[in-house]
Amino acid sequence: MLISEFAKRAGLSTDTVRFYIRKGLLEPDTGMKGGANPYQIFTEEHLESARLIRMGQSLGFSLREIATLAAEYKGGGMTPARSLELMRLQLVRLEEKAGQLGAMVDYTRAKVAWLEGGQRGPEPVFGAFEACSAQAPEDGAVGGEPRRAARAR
Repeated sequence: MLISEFAKRAGLSTDTVRFYIRKGLLEPDTGMKGGANPYQIFTEEHLESARLIRMGQSLGFSLREIATLAAEYKGGGMTPARSLELMRLQLVRLEEKAGQLGAMVDYTRAKVAWLEGGQRGPEPVFGAFEACSAQAPEDGAVGGEPRRAARAR
């Protein structure tokens, strides 16, 4: 299938597909047509790769981590023990993120209640809620690279 059909079936935009190709996450075959710019041909295997990329992103892995893991898998280094190690590390990261999100929800609820109550009493302070001011951990990264702390928004 060509890129437009592939993108539609994968639930991605063609720009996202091209981005994944540039990052080495997808490696389509090359067709005979197209002259100097041969057509990119996608298969069912590419659709499975796109699903795995999206699942990895949903689990909180960065595209860089997904590319590293894909290379490790293709190289035969993804053993059950390695998979378990990665999932345990990711579980810790997700639990920490869940704690941070829970604290942000608590702050937001307190702020809404304070505003709805006519701004009586002390205003809720963002950093006063546990984990609201916490940064992402530097450890637990995939492929030996430390995870960078998220930038303040």
